[in-house]
Amino acid sequence: MTDLYLASPPPIARWRFILWLWLVASSLTTQAKNPDSNPGGTVVSVHFKPAADVTISGRVTDGSTNEALAGCTVLLKGTTRGTTTDANGNYRIAVPNEDAVLVIGFIGFQSQEVRVGNRTTINVSLKPSASELAQVVVIGYGTTTKKDATGALTTVKSTEFNRGIINSPEQLLQGKVAGVNVTSVSGEPGGRQTITVRGPGGVRTGSTPLFVLDGIPLDNSSTGGATNPLSFLNPQDIESIDVLKDASATAIYGARGANGVILITTKKGKAGTSNLTVAANIGISNIARPLPLFSADEYRRQVVAAGGVLDDQKASTDWQREITQTAVTQDYNVGLSGGSDRLTYYGSLSVQKQPGILKNSQFNRYTGRFNASQKFLEDRLALDVNLTASQTFNERPSIEGVIGAALSANPTYPAYDATGAPARYQAFTNPLITYALQKDVTTINRVVATVSPSFKITKDLVYKLNLGVDNASSTRDVQSLPSTVPQQDGRLESIYGNNQNVLIENYFTYTRGWNNHNLSALLGHSYQKFSISGRNWSINKFPISPIEPIYNPGLGQDLTLANNRPGGFALENELQSFFARANYQYKDRYLLTATVRADGSSKFGANNKYGVFPSISAGWRLSEESFLQSGPFSDLKLRAGWGQTGNQEIPSKITQALFTSQVGATTSYPLDNSTSYPAGTTYTRLANPDIQWEVSTQTDLGLDFGFFNSALTGTVDYFRKVSGKILLEVIPADPIQPAATYWTNVPDMTITNQGLELELNYRYVNQSGFRFTVGGNITFIKNRVNNSPYSVITSGSATGAGLTSATVNGYVNGQPIGTFFLREYIGIDEKGVSKYRDTDGDGIGGTDKDRIAAGSALPTRQFNVNGSIAYKGFDLTANFNGVAGNKLYDNTANAFFYKARLVKGLNGPAESIGEPTESINNSAPVSTRFLKDGAFFRLNNLTLGYNLDPNLIGMKRWISGIRFSATGQNLFVITKYNGFDPEVNTDRTVNGISSYGIDYLSYPKARSFVFGLNLTF
Repeated sequence: MTDLYLASPPPIARWRFILWLWLVASSLTTQAKNPDSNPGGTVVSVHFKPAADVTISGRVTDGSTNEALAGCTVLLKGTTRGTTTDANGNYRIAVPNEDAVLVIGFIGFQSQEVRVGNRTTINVSLKPSASELAQVVVIGYGTTTKKDATGALTTVKSTEFNRGIINSPEQLLQGKVAGVNVTSVSGEPGGRQTITVRGPGGVRTGSTPLFVLDGIPLDNSSTGGATNPLSFLNPQDIESIDVLKDASATAIYGARGANGVILITTKKGKAGTSNLTVAANIGISNIARPLPLFSADEYRRQVVAAGGVLDDQKASTDWQREITQTAVTQDYNVGLSGGSDRLTYYGSLSVQKQPGILKNSQFNRYTGRFNASQKFLEDRLALDVNLTASQTFNERPSIEGVIGAALSANPTYPAYDATGAPARYQAFTNPLITYALQKDVTTINRVVATVSPSFKITKDLVYKLNLGVDNASSTRDVQSLPSTVPQQDGRLESIYGNNQNVLIENYFTYTRGWNNHNLSALLGHSYQKFSISGRNWSINKFPISPIEPIYNPGLGQDLTLANNRPGGFALENELQSFFARANYQYKDRYLLTATVRADGSSKFGANNKYGVFPSISAGWRLSEESFLQSGPFSDLKLRAGWGQTGNQEIPSKITQALFTSQVGATTSYPLDNSTSYPAGTTYTRLANPDIQWEVSTQTDLGLDFGFFNSALTGTVDYFRKVSGKILLEVIPADPIQPAATYWTNVPDMTITNQGLELELNYRYVNQSGFRFTVGGNITFIKNRVNNSPYSVITSGSATGAGLTSATVNGYVNGQPIGTFFLREYIGIDEKGVSKYRDTDGDGIGGTDKDRIAAGSALPTRQFNVNGSIAYKGFDLTANFNGVAGNKLYDNTANAFFYKARLVKGLNGPAESIGEPTESINNSAPVSTRFLKDGAFFRLNNLTLGYNLDPNLIGMKRWISGIRFSATGQNLFVITKYNGFDPEVNTDRTVNGISSYGIDYLSYPKARSFVFGLNLTF
């Protein structure tokens, strides 16, 4: 007999019921016709239940630490259905039946396949791959694992980035990597960052590392205005940043690797997932450290006490407060990612609007990004596409004019008149009037795109083509409105710029493993072309009108060439390269890497067009040896590397002769008795076809270690980088020359950076879910200039009354770059006049011959500390950074804060009367009087976050993750420096020679509080 147990189907499933009935009937008919198909007359029991998905949930953790794994992929095997774990490692996925199999995977861990069965909750612990060091790191033209790397490199993931109001990738890195020093030029929104990797190594060639974005090396030249050329990037789009520090890691970039290489990788989609993320952040910023100027009451007392005549207008004005504001920053991001086995994608849109703490300053950024990867031909052909489009808008006031006026303005004068408008005075310029009269606006549109198809020729050989373009156009308008008080003619200057960077690369990668051997080889060719052009024009003498010149230039009345000659320039540089690399491993413990790159650049002379840059490095994983298997080490690796890299960041066409034609008595003479001069042509620059690359030779010895199953990890690196063939613009030895200077490589001059890097990190997780991490790094570094043809190469121009043509910095033999070359101030004499040490013994102190090397702007120690604590949904993260052993020159104090200015009715801090016996007629030339300790220790950012479980509010069906966060940025700084901030580097370059550590009316830094909400759907 046959028993049928039928569940009554719902009306909408009747067609399924009819189909089932037909199948059962067919089965019974078959048995009737063929009894042997059911021997013994077996009873058939059929249980019908409607098909319905079952929801499976659970948590994925690190099997060695029990720490939650956020972003882990959970995929239904054989389908494209999948999800990712949230910040707490939790996931939720629907499966069709109990036979379903879940595939759980995460980078650096062994994937697991789990059959669902009759469970609805499945928790999974993933075991780390061969070691925790299986983390993938990006190197030039490929990837490797951390355990297999033989060079000095560090990877910073997005989860480790600094938080807060971020404008550029350098800020994400600050304090995260040993040997890397990031300094904000000022606190201006979108402002430039100075970044050095293991110290600067050039005089005229700069120290900025090479930035590579998704495989395309970027040009470091400005795209317009004073903004950071990297500020076009949305930090939310960045997945990781890899810093290549030593020559064995950077030699693959040859002529551009001397200052280090920073590889930026943007986010990609993950197969089997589909995520929508929405993030909103609101930041509130105020000036962090206003200068302690005299209040109105104190000013009245001090002017009289100093012997001045008090001009008292009975008000009490805090001019620093008047020129600053509470700035509210808005930052919104929408991201969409996902994909299948063959197609993954990531897209985003973002808007950042950041007013500065100085009024009338603003930085806005609008960006869109699309990344996609598609596989074809049974996965033999892959196509990667990366596209970024951005627009940045930067409005700047006359920063030095506004700050200078606010620091010196009489605080007894009211800021506003009876009508509420900014008051106008003949005695001084109200800084609020400066705001109203001056404007500097820059708009930059930039598109960066790469298309990278790769084809697997054989299972071991892959060919890749990399096509990239980086195109930027900028418009800058500098406007001065006409005014009667203060008196000035109106003026408009417009500057237009275009930067284009085109890249074509072809390379082959061969990978093969046999027995205990593994070999990976790379061979390729690269061609890159840079085209930079610009033009400018200006108009003077605008009438006072409600229409600003920027909107109607035709109102200008002075178009004479003498005052408004239009200008322009155009440059093209090309770089052709051939490169190769081989990585060999034996028994996964003996590692060897060899690299060579030949670069040819149009910047260099015909006799030295190409340079060859080799490197070699080796590693020994001692922890894999049998004699250490039972030891305390979970990982122990020795590294050693040597290599050469180049530096081509010099002006274009300096190898070629340059002529100038003009009419004037200095270039020609009359051919008759008249005073009519014909055009004369003179040499401006002599040709030198022998000019070649600067070359940096670097040695690195490293040790990587891990204890307690890699809960405690660390790195120690000793490095020595010697830069030679230094490029300088020098004076010819022959006094009879048609040109005053010429460019050459100085054969014996060297710049040496030598130091030690220490990095240590510890993490702890217990069964209750409590976890904490603590880590840090410290760098000891010495920089030296040797065998310079000059006793001092001056740089660092000072600014202020009586300081014209004065210099502060110098490149001095036997001293570091950025050395302050100054008179040594030793106090005030009996006449109230400054005294300076007589160092040359001629009996006269304070001459140029008495200047001494008084310290350097380069820190000798860099230290960073970070830590985090988390329990269940809460987490707290802190990042500290600091430097020591460096000096700063306070050009602001030199120009504004001394007794003679106070007597004239100009305000200042107590520093102005720091010398009680000083004469009111005493001048203040550049000297060690204004040289100060630049060391500091800062709480860079502190973030408190909470990951809310959507189940608690009944939203899990629609939302997979909710995160609230609050971040404090620049909460405090411990320093002896009494300026706005010790982290400053005002550009005071002289003739293209870099300056360091000068502070002059710099944009103050802000203290910010940022509140964020992140939703994942």
